[in-house]
Amino acid sequence: MYVVDSFLYFVKNTDELAGTLCHEVSHTIHRDTVTLMEKEQRLEKREVGAAILLGPTRAHLLAILLLGKLHSLSYSRDVESRADLTGSDVCAATGYNPWGLIWLFQDFDNAKMGQVPQLLSDHPGNKNRVDTLEQHFRKDPSAFGKFNPDPKSSAPFVVPKDATEVFLH
Repeated sequence: MYVVDSFLYFVKNTDELAGTLCHEVSHTIHRDTVTLMEKEQRLEKREVGAAILLGPTRAHLLAILLLGKLHSLSYSRDVESRADLTGSDVCAATGYNPWGLIWLFQDFDNAKMGQVPQLLSDHPGNKNRVDTLEQHFRKDPSAFGKFNPDPKSSAPFVVPKDATEVFLH
């Protein structure tokens, strides 16, 4: 796992950064990369079978590939949602404020980065992610009730001026 330097300049506090790292660790916990590779291999076999049955016309191939891609995106959104929930659990268990994930998704929306419609994206929409996490927090007040939902409660994250030298050595 790695963090690109532009992201370090984007996050506003340590809990947003911790939330991101906990989310990414969750992909490892769930073995998402391996599962996705296996799923894509099964999907490719079905696509080949459909092309043989329907005939390999350009229109059939494009339709088969498009349907396969849309199916794959739906799977990816489910995987991302699960990583959000597990990531928030990991944050809470390690003492980092899980609200950092919510603040991050809100920052993405506020940055007006031109989000792709959810149907065509491999990630859920930021609003859906926030709503799902807030619901998750309400369901388990013993785990999440002790954390402050105000982003001002988190320590600001500032990239050191000599970050390039620190990270490259």
